[in-house]
Amino acid sequence: MRALISVSDKSGIVELAKELVSLGVELISTGGTYKKLKEANIPATEVSEITGFPECLDGRVKTLHPSIHAGLLAMRSNPSHMKQLADLDIETIDIVIVNLYPFKATVLKDGVTREEAVENIDIGGPTMLRSAAKNYQDVTVIVDPTDYDKVLTELKDNGQVSLDTKFYLMHKVFMHTSAYDTLIADYLKKQRNDKSLPENLTMTFEKVQDMRYGENPHQAAAFYREIGHKRGSLTDAEQLNGKALSFNNINDTNGALELLKEFDEPTVVACKHGNPCGVGSADNILDAWKKAFAADKVSIFGGIVVLNRELTLEIAEEMKNIFLEVVVAPSYEDKALELLQSKKNIRLLKLADIDLAQDENAYDLKKVNGGLIVQTIDSKLLDKESLKVVTDRAPSDKEMEDLLFAWKVVKFVKSNGIALAKNKQSVGIGPGQVNRVWATIQAIEHAAELIDDDATKGAVLASDAFFPFDDCVEAAHKAGIKAIIQPGGSIRDEDSIKKCNEYGIAMVFTGMRHFKH
Repeated sequence: MRALISVSDKSGIVELAKELVSLGVELISTGGTYKKLKEANIPATEVSEITGFPECLDGRVKTLHPSIHAGLLAMRSNPSHMKQLADLDIETIDIVIVNLYPFKATVLKDGVTREEAVENIDIGGPTMLRSAAKNYQDVTVIVDPTDYDKVLTELKDNGQVSLDTKFYLMHKVFMHTSAYDTLIADYLKKQRNDKSLPENLTMTFEKVQDMRYGENPHQAAAFYREIGHKRGSLTDAEQLNGKALSFNNINDTNGALELLKEFDEPTVVACKHGNPCGVGSADNILDAWKKAFAADKVSIFGGIVVLNRELTLEIAEEMKNIFLEVVVAPSYEDKALELLQSKKNIRLLKLADIDLAQDENAYDLKKVNGGLIVQTIDSKLLDKESLKVVTDRAPSDKEMEDLLFAWKVVKFVKSNGIALAKNKQSVGIGPGQVNRVWATIQAIEHAAELIDDDATKGAVLASDAFFPFDDCVEAAHKAGIKAIIQPGGSIRDEDSIKKCNEYGIAMVFTGMRHFKH
């Protein structure tokens, strides 16, 4: 039995090689791996002795030779194959232990050049892996060091590796090489600054953790991260307390974080089931927290809270009396962290780059039955040059400040979505209704119920899409709302403008909608 070993990740390779030799396996090796084995006094034959051809082109060509690949691909049960090997004086290779040039580690280094990246594209490794995997019935192929013990145990116990294990290892090889090639393609796309949606979309992610279940207990789930250092994302957060994040925790927290990133001033966002339920901005983070909490003291129960400033002891003392699922902040005062950690179930996350936005060309993916719909993320808020006052009365500076605040909030409210705001505080949110007037009425009713009857007096209203009728303006007027921001673009815009003028409500068009489904 012969084994070919050529690895970049040399962890555990010396121990494996010793065990194989003790089982009577002849070793073939290349370059740095051969040197490592010889330093450990492990007998091995260099590949060039098998091929009769020296390594060349700075090691770019070592194993790309018929003496290697015929030994891998020959089907032992095929007499013709075996006769050809005998005629060519080629021996079979029964075990292949290969892992690839560290392309991922290379491109993730700061300042890496394109030349360095390209030089770390492995050619011979994937070719050997694919050859061995294709002939899995006869060849055991190992790409992952965590499988060394499994293979050794079967060789020791049975003198061979089971077909089922070989098939498992084959599958693992093609998953590995597929991810490897996808990383290369993604790197090259970025190098070319190619922002197009490709004809064939391939993506690769690394598993962070398995989850107990998905949205519901009968659904399997896992959390994966994109390859690369995604600063400012949940995959970069450090968990300081609590159980592992659930599927719903991650989904809801991500939505809260993306809304938080719209704000530069001290801001707190409370979120429940993917919708904001309380948002507050202020000159300091304590007042921002008080605003967010006061906006909806009911829905915040069991919710997510994210802050873009350090979480202080004063805030922690208020939070300790509320059941919260997840809290995320860029940092925590020592005493605040100690206090919150006394609540063992609250998940506390530290995210240093909490305000760092996503790449505007990042993909937003939605799986549909039989396919996938893909778009770039909704990275824009509005074009201030396109803001247009369409009513006789323009909003005051204070109203415009609140309109822009409300516009940030409604961008992250499920459609049809309405957000009401006053003094940089959300005072009513109407998410996910099947018509816009219901969303408006819901937001107004929630403001009265959750804050007070005067909550909407002097407030502003933001709508994620245009008003097809003037009924929302009617509802806004009855609630005492003084200004409205919406995309505009309805064939009946004039109806809403006329109604606003009748009631002295200022209306601003953004020219940009923010549907969120």
